[in-house]
Amino acid sequence: AAVWCNVLELCRNMEEVTGAQLIAESLKAQKVEYMFGIVGVPVIEVAMAAQAAGIKYVGMRNEQAACYAASAIGYLTGRPGSCLVVSGPGLIHALGGMANANINCWPVVVIGGSSDRNQETTGAFQEFPQAARTSMYGRPGACYVDIAGDMVNAKVDRSKVREVSCCPPPPVSLADHDEITKAISVLKTAKAPLIIIGKGAAYGRAETVLKEFVEMSGLPFLPTPMGKGVLPDDHPNCVAAARSRALLQADVVLLLGARLNWILHFGLPPRFNPDVKIIQVELCPEEMGNNVRPAAALLGDINAIVTQALALKETLPMNYYTVFHHISQLLPHDCIIVSEGANTMDIGRTMLNNYLPRHRLDAGTFGTMGVGLGFAIAAAALEKSENSGRRVVCVEGDSAFGFSGMEVETMCRYNLPVVLIVVNNNGIYSGMDPKTWKEMAKMGDLTSIAPPVSLLPEARYDEVMTAFGGRGFLVRTVEELRSALQLSLSDWEKPSLLNVLIDPSSDRKQQVIGAFSNIRQ
Repeated sequence: AAVWCNVLELCRNMEEVTGAQLIAESLKAQKVEYMFGIVGVPVIEVAMAAQAAGIKYVGMRNEQAACYAASAIGYLTGRPGSCLVVSGPGLIHALGGMANANINCWPVVVIGGSSDRNQETTGAFQEFPQAARTSMYGRPGACYVDIAGDMVNAKVDRSKVREVSCCPPPPVSLADHDEITKAISVLKTAKAPLIIIGKGAAYGRAETVLKEFVEMSGLPFLPTPMGKGVLPDDHPNCVAAARSRALLQADVVLLLGARLNWILHFGLPPRFNPDVKIIQVELCPEEMGNNVRPAAALLGDINAIVTQALALKETLPMNYYTVFHHISQLLPHDCIIVSEGANTMDIGRTMLNNYLPRHRLDAGTFGTMGVGLGFAIAAAALEKSENSGRRVVCVEGDSAFGFSGMEVETMCRYNLPVVLIVVNNNGIYSGMDPKTWKEMAKMGDLTSIAPPVSLLPEARYDEVMTAFGGRGFLVRTVEELRSALQLSLSDWEKPSLLNVLIDPSSDRKQQVIGAFSNIRQ
């Protein structure tokens, strides 16, 4: 009895599987969910096995269309689609789809059945030379796997089959840190920067971090045909409606997963500025410098590189657009906005939205500087007496604040919970960084050599508020800005002053007459 049980157990362990089953199970293990193709001898059983393994099989009418469909699945899902063809003419018909997949960098696995192994090189039915390459790693594309006809129905003991685990997503590669720094520096000096979003950004699933980057930087963007939708076409920074003008006027282009090919007029005049600087973000090294030499070459995964750039941008001194982006996210819709200062007021008009009438006060028709704190005090006194619950937020340049800054004592004396934000760039229009200021001070009398537009670098306006009993914050980073503003908006007991230090060279983007300029202001 014991011997008989051992025999039965041995039989159970010797489960036989066909080559077709192993092909289907291997595809399923690699998270291949779809198969497109046209069956014939010897791959009919492969299609049937694929269905049995849970793979969706779509029978097509032409191998070329089948391969197009399978490669599109690879683009849409990030895992390769599969295309099933017979060898010879079936493979030749699929070559158009394979070439398209290679050029588009879309992963697809083409599986073909050929003659039996003992008929190789003898002129067997539909015999054709074969080749194989990876579909997902490096530059994604087409991979062809040849299955000999007699292997499809051959059987093997499953215990002798080596199982291969699912291939993980391609390793994420980062760009060189120095190149990222160079790219950010080039962007900061641009007068008319432009982001071009290609289908590589879509394939790289970069939409979330790219949205954050665009909205933090305030940069306009132009999608290529298959880059459309990575950010919505109705996004306020989208300049697709002024495509030709945007390309021609851009002095710096951040190229994200797009190529300077015929779709983008090769990056050359007359469609592009002859002096345009290209920052190229690309997965494929062979694309670097194609047609136009890049000012910065960022090789690697687009999602990871934009994340790198975002992180570096957040560690650098903030600019006006970074500050206003985060302020606009946190302000209540019913707050009263008071604003003054040259760049501060101009940028705030477009980036700080109002939703109700009589909820914005600024320098007005006369362009008077110094009105901000008086306006804020009046609005806060009115709202407090009416117990409306509406906040008063006063956004000032550091120069404008100087006209009536001592009125913070008035705010503290009457417990008016004004949230005062001083956007401090150390000057009128622009200023100097502390290091340069100290070096200049050693050179002689500052009254003779200091630029007339400069103010004391990093003046502690927050301590003026603290001195009178209010709440003062020195803000250098995005995290500090958001934390201080959220706390100030929730505190109804005392006024607050956020002294927000930004890059002294930060400036308002220059207005250019035309459709493109309306987006960029």
